[in-house]
Amino acid sequence: MSLLRVDGLDVSFGAVRAVRDVSFTLDRGECLAIVGESGSGKSVTARTLVGLAGDRAAIAAGALDFDGLDLATLTETQWRAVRGRRIGLVLQDALVSLDPLRTVGAEVAEPLRVHGLLPRAGTGERVLSLLADVGIPEPGRRAAQYPHQLSGGLRQRALIASALAGGPELLIADEPTTALDVTVQAQVLDLLRGLKDQGTALLLISHDLSVVARLADRVAVMYAGRIVESGRTADVLADPRHPYTRALLDAVPATHAKGTRLAAPPADRPAAGPAGCAYATRCAAADDRCRQALPAPDEQGALCWHPGPGAGPSPVAVRLRTRAAEPAPEEAPPLIEADRISKRFRAPDGSAYDAVKEVSLTLRAGETLGVVGESGSGKTTAARIVLGLLEPDAGTVRFAGEPWSGVPERRRRAARLRIQAVQQDPLGSFDPRFDVERVVGEAVARAGVPRGRARRARVTELLDRVGLPAALLERRPTELSGGQRQRVAIARALAPDPDVVVCDEPVSALDVSVQAQILDLLADLQHDLNLALLFISHDLGVVHHVSDRVVVMKGGRVVETGDVTEVFANPAEDYTRELLAAVPGGNLLRS
Repeated sequence: MSLLRVDGLDVSFGAVRAVRDVSFTLDRGECLAIVGESGSGKSVTARTLVGLAGDRAAIAAGALDFDGLDLATLTETQWRAVRGRRIGLVLQDALVSLDPLRTVGAEVAEPLRVHGLLPRAGTGERVLSLLADVGIPEPGRRAAQYPHQLSGGLRQRALIASALAGGPELLIADEPTTALDVTVQAQVLDLLRGLKDQGTALLLISHDLSVVARLADRVAVMYAGRIVESGRTADVLADPRHPYTRALLDAVPATHAKGTRLAAPPADRPAAGPAGCAYATRCAAADDRCRQALPAPDEQGALCWHPGPGAGPSPVAVRLRTRAAEPAPEEAPPLIEADRISKRFRAPDGSAYDAVKEVSLTLRAGETLGVVGESGSGKTTAARIVLGLLEPDAGTVRFAGEPWSGVPERRRRAARLRIQAVQQDPLGSFDPRFDVERVVGEAVARAGVPRGRARRARVTELLDRVGLPAALLERRPTELSGGQRQRVAIARALAPDPDVVVCDEPVSALDVSVQAQILDLLADLQHDLNLALLFISHDLGVVHHVSDRVVVMKGGRVVETGDVTEVFANPAEDYTRELLAAVPGGNLLRS
């Protein structure tokens, strides 16, 4: 008998039907992955299984059975005995999920205390063991810190440790490795695999198909609230039957060379009726049958009238426009020259550490320089020094041939508009009270465009450049999707017509299809505007796809640099080889 059986699950929020007729089973010691883009219903499905769909959710199901327990009938009191003890949940956004007023140790200890799993005397030792199991260095020191004192990767690992504390029979992991660098990601995946081998059932929600390939036994692909294809992971990923599954695989950047467009061009087709396929508006093979009704699933669970290779969008291999008319990046003069920059900080315990140590890099017009490394390797600190937001303790930075570090801010002010940033979390960098017009309009104002019709026209022009309609001008950031927010962040960065854009993890929180659109957009903008991009990411597949050259950092130092294809194909340093070996499906980097 399956540990979990879901049959005909429907979840609605008012008129919005977020999950439609979803059915699957999950056995002990098995991993089922649910994949799909933002808004597909996968997280709503996961939250429903732990009683956290929300008060506004209307839930209906033929069966919602967990080891003989009807989850649909549980009261909140009954849920407290199940949630965190028998069913664990790991969410993607650790900073929101962790209590900012409690130490990490207290957070991990809570399930042990609430469910009475250990006497008080043994709790501290168990907390340290859990933190060590998820790859947190110096667990004793980290247990005494608060969430804001940890990096994003360390916070995510602490959240996983908290979810594992109760020893759940079913662990639901919603994007558990999104914020992690490849080496820590590998540690967490090994940990999850070990739990699976010990009999824990895993429900993995992920947009990272390489993670799915490494961990999941079966995969279910969701689109518009419905599972459109399911089966053994190897079968679905090697021979996708539904056009949407093929489009997801086409969008993986590691499988395409630089200059290859990742996202399929949008189709312009009429929408399907209530009983038809929601993907019909985006599918090149859609016909009247698709818009009128869904077929019975085929042997691989694909709900498609045209299953199999050749149906729907063909693999995306449209080359971007060449830069033949522009000087090659190596012939252009350097815009950024960082020469042996160093920066030291003090830890909460008073000890000093080198965040950046004698780092040198150059960046030319029209070039993309990728920067990779583990959490804490110094990538973001180096970027903040390049941006002029931090002063180096030693070394120098020059911008466009002029001193950029070690000078008064008034000397930098005239050139500051020429170097802009796109952050990982645009929502955190926007004022939630402002609408899109004001968010972008502030940057337009700093560029000298007067208030009124001219400013609004410039904001509209910027939105159009990043592929957003003027209808979004009055929307607030919370009313936008993740991809739309990232496009607004890019529009804001483009407002002063910069020469350099520093991108710090700009696509790490996006699903694979939206990530593909943003990477294509950055490539188009770079071509059209001859932008120089400093691209920081822990995703080696993304860096391989977008970069001309790469800098590999560890412990605040540069350990290897060079042409990205050469470095990834023939790494000279052991650490680079370790990073590449840790990538799930790392062979894709050489495809």
